[in-house]
Amino acid sequence: MEGKKLDRNSIIGFVVIAGLLIWMMLNNINKEKESMANDSEKSQKEQVDTARANTIETAIVDHLEGNDSISEVKLKESLGAFAYSGLLPSAEGGNTELKNEVLTLSISNKGGVIESLVVNDFKRFSSKSDEIVQLIKDRNAQFNLELHTTDNRVLNTKDLYFEPELIKEGENQVLAMRLKASANQFLEFRYVIKPNDYMLDFSIRSQGLSKIVDLSKNPQLDWAMKTYRNEMSVSYENRYTLIAYEYENGKDNSLSPASKLDDKSVKDVSYIAFKQHFFTSILLTDTPFTTAELKSENLIKDEEVDTVFTKQFTAVLPLEYKNGELNYDMNWYFGPSDYKILKSYERNLDKVVPLGWGIFGWVNRYLFIPAYSFISSFSFITHGIAIIIFTILVRLAMSPITYKSYLSQAKMKVIRPEINELNDKFKNDPMKKQQETMKLYSKAGVNPMAGCIPAVLQIPIFYSLFQFFPSAFELRQKSFLWADDLSSYDAVIQLPFTIPFYGNHISLFPLLASIAIFFYMKMTTGDQQMAAPQQEGMPDMGKLMKIMIYISPVMMLFFFNNYASGLSLYYFVSNLITIGIMYVIKNHIIKEGKIKAIIEENKTKQKPKGRFQRKMQEMMEQAQEQQRLKEQQKKKK
Repeated sequence: MEGKKLDRNSIIGFVVIAGLLIWMMLNNINKEKESMANDSEKSQKEQVDTARANTIETAIVDHLEGNDSISEVKLKESLGAFAYSGLLPSAEGGNTELKNEVLTLSISNKGGVIESLVVNDFKRFSSKSDEIVQLIKDRNAQFNLELHTTDNRVLNTKDLYFEPELIKEGENQVLAMRLKASANQFLEFRYVIKPNDYMLDFSIRSQGLSKIVDLSKNPQLDWAMKTYRNEMSVSYENRYTLIAYEYENGKDNSLSPASKLDDKSVKDVSYIAFKQHFFTSILLTDTPFTTAELKSENLIKDEEVDTVFTKQFTAVLPLEYKNGELNYDMNWYFGPSDYKILKSYERNLDKVVPLGWGIFGWVNRYLFIPAYSFISSFSFITHGIAIIIFTILVRLAMSPITYKSYLSQAKMKVIRPEINELNDKFKNDPMKKQQETMKLYSKAGVNPMAGCIPAVLQIPIFYSLFQFFPSAFELRQKSFLWADDLSSYDAVIQLPFTIPFYGNHISLFPLLASIAIFFYMKMTTGDQQMAAPQQEGMPDMGKLMKIMIYISPVMMLFFFNNYASGLSLYYFVSNLITIGIMYVIKNHIIKEGKIKAIIEENKTKQKPKGRFQRKMQEMMEQAQEQQRLKEQQKKKK
């Protein structure tokens, strides 16, 4: 049997089929390459997108936390302006100005806090005569609210950007600074400035943040300030620069201004004052802070070296969420430490002014401040003249006490010869000598304590005035004669060196006051020496008084050289007036012959003994009897 042969058509069919197979194979290879290429491109795109997303997330977190690892420009490039605006609606720099007749503030979008604050119309001591008092500038003050988020992050508002909205409510300017998580989720700092007012309304509020912040961790408010030097004498200013505060429903206290470092933890605090000598910054709250950690650090290492800052103040204040939100109504006071202005707010802010405790503060608040304010209220009376008039009134009011004191000295001077006779007669029997001396005092109508009581009564006046003049804001930068500033020292000579405890200058009013007190003591010490009997076993008072004539003026000269010239002016005028009063009393009112006649007349009268005299006599008789019994027992032995 014969096999089949391939014809032409069969060959053509095989070729076509082979071609189709080859085409299909090539087509499949191309699809696989394309697919592989597409897969590779997709994978690379996914990696890029993931990296970009991670970069964006890191950038947002770093920006919120203040690390600033990526700039705002790069962040906008990564996100796009719209996305950036939606995620961080207020992340832009800038400042908003608030101003009234007495204050000028600049509030920064970053942190939503006061970046600059000027107290209008007040100049600081400076070589530049036009340099005004600026309580906040160049980042000397910090105000930060620390928040804990639900994803265990800590956000500090000082590093975040707020969105400002300035509106007018009547005559008030209202600035709402909002830190937004969304349109309905935000933290707000709200400032309200009123016309001609040093007090700002301030509130901290939140809305819709309960899902963002960790409510189990209370936010912490940190307020800190480095206080600028504003007055001529840095040591004098620093002496009155301190933290004052009110706590537990009206109690007030302060940290020590003299300590290098002082801190205290206080409960239920209603206001905290970072007080400088003549200006103060106060944070008040309607809802008392449950606790406050206060700290004061002295920044002046050497008072002889010119310095920019005086003290560093810090306050750490924990806040509390209520119903998942923050809601605190507060106030800021930035302005003079003026007793009358602070008192006008009726929130116990006048306690910030150091007028003395107890009776000393009472004398200043209800006597000296009203009296001086009345005198200085007349436009034609300068503050130097007002101090002189004020001094005259005080000395005239104290003249009855001066009269009583000198009258007691005159009586003691008259009976001193008799006391000396008793000292000689009973020199071996101290008890008997004391009894006879007391009898003499009683018959003559002389009270040996009468000379001490007037001196004791003058102590509250002396100390109150010592507190009044350094705190009198009215004296700041007011001139009189050679003194340029009655609230600071009146240097007439600048020394090329520094004398320890004295300074590098000579102030004239303290020098004049020291001379006046020298002549006053010279005038009165002779009478005191004649009046005071010498007691056995006691130091010679005459010699001691002679030494004090020279020591007291020198002490005053050193002590007051750096103090307010207004205070030295008061003591100078006061001593001159006292010398005049003593001269009139001594030469025209109280005469020795008349006093002696009165004493002799008193001796002839039978005066009933007072309760105190009877008690003293009984005690002395009992002591004398006990002494007699002891001597008898000694003789028996």
